[in-house]
Amino acid sequence: MTVTETPRAARPAGDALLRAVFRQHAAGVAVITVRGADGRPHGFTATSLISVSAEPPALAFAISTGASSWPAVAGAAYVGVHLLGEDQAALAAVFACSGADRFAAARWSPGPCGSPVLSGALAWLECRVTARVPAGDHRIVVAELVGGDPGPADRLPLLYRAGAFTALRPQPPDHAS
Repeated sequence: MTVTETPRAARPAGDALLRAVFRQHAAGVAVITVRGADGRPHGFTATSLISVSAEPPALAFAISTGASSWPAVAGAAYVGVHLLGEDQAALAAVFACSGADRFAAARWSPGPCGSPVLSGALAWLECRVTARVPAGDHRIVVAELVGGDPGPADRLPLLYRAGAFTALRPQPPDHAS
């Protein structure tokens, strides 16, 4: 027996539809960091992080060209990419806040290639920027991994969904089978 449900009427494409749909999408939370041409650390919270390639190992993230960190990212040769743990919502909020002194709220040190590496992140990578691809009012930054730390396997990630930071709730194993 096949059950079919009539889909709801489609809404017209646009900013409101995109935002409404992606509020339903849970995404991992990352903080991207760079050392600016001014020598100062810069960074922002991102939920657009994706794995791009295994060979060479590469990732990508999106950043608005209107973001306060964009000028630093636009000129950076390397970026730090930090996955945050479920206990780091306050840190994610600081790095998401425009105009905040983001690095005053974080302990960090320079990574092997000079990117700011945040202490206590769930996992981190340092990556060499290989491309900045125009995509509307954003740029997709592609970067190849140079090194990093995958962190402990027993720590849970921070997620973002429906406009709020949230934690992953693992399901208990299904012992019925």
